[in-house]
Amino acid sequence: MAQVTNVEVPDIGDFEDIPVIEILVEVGDTVAVEDPLVTLESDKATMDVPSPVAGRVAEIVVALGDRVSEGALIIRVDEGAGAPDEVEDDLEVAVDDELDRPTQTARPDTTSPATAAPAGGDPVAGYGSEATPAPQADPAAPVYASPMVRRRARELGIDLASVKGTGRGGRIQAADLRAAADTAKPVVPGGAASSGDAQSILGFPLAPWPRPDFAKQGPVERVELSRIGKLSAANLHRNWVAIPHVTHNDEADITDLEAFRKQVNAEQAKRKDGAKLTMVALLLKACVASLKAFPKFNASLDGDHLILKRYYHLGFAADTPNGLVVPVIRDVDQKGILDLARELGELSGKAREGKLGPKEMSGGTFTISSLGGIGGTSFTPIVNAPEVAILGVTRSAMKPVWDGTAFVPRLMVPLSLSYDHRVIDGAAAARFVVHLTQSLGDMKRVLL
Repeated sequence: MAQVTNVEVPDIGDFEDIPVIEILVEVGDTVAVEDPLVTLESDKATMDVPSPVAGRVAEIVVALGDRVSEGALIIRVDEGAGAPDEVEDDLEVAVDDELDRPTQTARPDTTSPATAAPAGGDPVAGYGSEATPAPQADPAAPVYASPMVRRRARELGIDLASVKGTGRGGRIQAADLRAAADTAKPVVPGGAASSGDAQSILGFPLAPWPRPDFAKQGPVERVELSRIGKLSAANLHRNWVAIPHVTHNDEADITDLEAFRKQVNAEQAKRKDGAKLTMVALLLKACVASLKAFPKFNASLDGDHLILKRYYHLGFAADTPNGLVVPVIRDVDQKGILDLARELGELSGKAREGKLGPKEMSGGTFTISSLGGIGGTSFTPIVNAPEVAILGVTRSAMKPVWDGTAFVPRLMVPLSLSYDHRVIDGAAAARFVVHLTQSLGDMKRVLL
């Protein structure tokens, strides 16, 4: 007899009541180990809940829109019953004879908000007649596709309800998905509405989004955004549109701090387990001192209230092969700089390898984005909601600084503080940065 396995929501960090935005299987579907079953979406990212066993879906306990937390039961799987034993072409689509019979439930497949394709037959605003429409299926017909095809469709931003399946009984196959991907109209950047739903600013209609045929100008290559890239694009667009940004620029004298850093690293190099002290670790410690002095910068806006946080979980932007991620170091105020240096190294390594867990990317109260290893003199970092401020740091340089009697060479690092102007005014931002520059100029101030 087949054993029934209860599939529960795994560890999703500090999040609770996460909405179910997509159910990727139906009762009777066969699934393999690690096949996605449902998709959850927090304010940081979307996450597929995979099947821990191979078998057949016996019962779906949740519905679209339900909110779940860690440990909640979502699906029951008959382990080993009808488990797929072969795959279909490069999409690794599970094959099973039972899937060749149409389901009786008409449930159009949906996509996540970050990659949703335009619905209906109307052309996308700004897309001319040169765009070839994808094959249109009967919107009232059931969506008939395996879990792997559904997952791939979400990644490509394709609405399966608009794809005509060529398999037996109208089943959508991998080839159908590839054909739809080649002809589907891309989502307009910024979520522009269809031509039948014109957008406007102060009563003036927006010009259509340009979509020239780039191939007519020369060779091109079409590259799909990574999953991190898709999620980042949606979150960054939301933050930029919803938060009135202002950026305050200044410089800090880190001549003595850099000498201290080099001295510590020389001492650490003699130890087997010595940590490499970076400027980011020192910035984290200095920022905590300024956040304690100016609590509004360690807060979140909630309607007509400001939530002042008495904990200091600081994020740092990490550049990875798959895109930008923001690991979070918790309780920075309670850790020494060498402890921070070790944790920075560990989290940076996990970020590059794509092994960060939800807990390691959630709960931040303030973020540092450092481009010091690359270059630049200033930039405008985008506030990472629900935080209200973010510090941008670029490459330090030796500059002549007047000390009252003569110009002397000093190592100066540019700082760019972006903040939510609904919470923080310009004077407060200037005072915060002055406090921070003083702390970086003399780290003994952090002990006060």
